[in-house]
Amino acid sequence: MAKELEDLKVNLRLQIAALWTSVLFCYIYGDYFELYVPNKVAGLLNGQNMLDSPIKLLAATILLTIPILMISLSVFLKPNLAKWLNIGWGIFYTLFTLLVGISAISEWRIFYVFLSFLESLITIFIVYKAWTWPTLTIK
Repeated sequence: MAKELEDLKVNLRLQIAALWTSVLFCYIYGDYFELYVPNKVAGLLNGQNMLDSPIKLLAATILLTIPILMISLSVFLKPNLAKWLNIGWGIFYTLFTLLVGISAISEWRIFYVFLSFLESLITIFIVYKAWTWPTLTIK
């Protein structure tokens, strides 16, 4: 006798939070794998990198803090606010990661282009999930 596995419905808020978590893992691994690009570590040690000022470092920190916060905000905010924040930030990060991916095209950074494309697909899915957020009919 074959047994079927139980398939519980996962709450939409948790689905969206999991998608933001996936995006962040792509960001982290992209930055980690970039350390293997020839001369990258030497450039970091010599101060030759994009984040060569406190303001740029703060801007990058803020840019990466938003998806971190979206994991929790997707779960805890009121549904209307969570929906529109996910749509807005999802669109922003879709466009941002596509631009970063396109600008990173090179032999040694093909992994970065792949991750940018994957990040964009995930954020598009976040926008879709938020856009189609179910509504209640109040009688």
